Amino acid sequence: MSTDLAVLASPAAIESVGTPWLWAGTIGVVLALLVLDFAITRRPHEVSMREAIGWTVFYIALPVAFGIFLWTRNGTNTGMEFFTGYLLEKSLSVDNLFVFMLLLSAFAVPAALAQRVLLYGIAGALVLRGIFIALGAAALATLDWAFLLFGLILLITAVKLLADAAGGHDQEVDVSNMKSVKLLRRFMPVTDDYRGTKMTVREAGRRALTPLALVVAAVMATDLVFAVDSVPAVYGVTGDPFLVFATNAFALLGLRALYFVLHAALSRLVHLAYGLAAILAFIGVKLVLHWAHGVWSGVPTIPTVASLVVIVVVLATVTFTSLRATRGRSGDEIEPVN
Repeated sequence: MSTDLAVLASPAAIESVGTPWLWAGTIGVVLALLVLDFAITRRPHEVSMREAIGWTVFYIALPVAFGIFLWTRNGTNTGMEFFTGYLLEKSLSVDNLFVFMLLLSAFAVPAALAQRVLLYGIAGALVLRGIFIALGAAALATLDWAFLLFGLILLITAVKLLADAAGGHDQEVDVSNMKSVKLLRRFMPVTDDYRGTKMTVREAGRRALTPLALVVAAVMATDLVFAVDSVPAVYGVTGDPFLVFATNAFALLGLRALYFVLHAALSRLVHLAYGLAAILAFIGVKLVLHWAHGVWSGVPTIPTVASLVVIVVVLATVTFTSLRATRGRSGDEIEPVN
């Protein structure tokens, strides 16, 4: 069954490789892994590098095995779309990690609770991505200009990223001005200190929130912003809702462990924003060209393999230039551009 974007050039039912059993199996695996992660983080502890690397390898091997399964089961085109979408989502998730790092620092989250906060953020992101994926699929199936809309969203995001990077505007987190934090403080009191993994406690005869509840709310609010860019981006690689969900799910599941592996290196990726802006702009142009091709058949389209090459080259380039630019400097001396 073809999953080429051409099947979505006009309002029609969306073709997908996702059979009911495949959907059920994939969602079951995702839920099982989330339950496992919550069980592991039930007792707070600082994550060692050995533990983080072990889980990171597992969460990379899992989508690779799944991609090979799809490749052998459904053909080269499906396999290529999955791996391209996964790489795209994984690269965008690194930016998520950078913001999570700022949030954890701003809320002074104890090291032992960091992985718990990240896990809540991942669970929230999966739910939000699922909603956006469903809305995106509905739009693509009923609106012939949905590709144009998605393309414009990505182009606008790319311009904003580039402008912020070029202007030297660092990402900052002002906890007191965050809407999610203000809303929670308006309805409930907040304790001065963390109380383990509890998000609410009874204090002075009334229920109160802990700082953990505030940081979790802030992380989930951030997830909403990232979903607006991430879902249209992967729809620029594949029009199959199942592949969009699978790439998002597998990219997000490994973030908890990847955070601790990359924590020291994140501040050195000073050119990441430029790379993400280039990737989002490229995918945005691809979506606009695809929409235009449906209106004027002479307009060229960009194949999936070209998208994969561009993403790999851009990520490799900005990683090399970032590490070269920050060579010999410690993380505390580096001011991230993104």
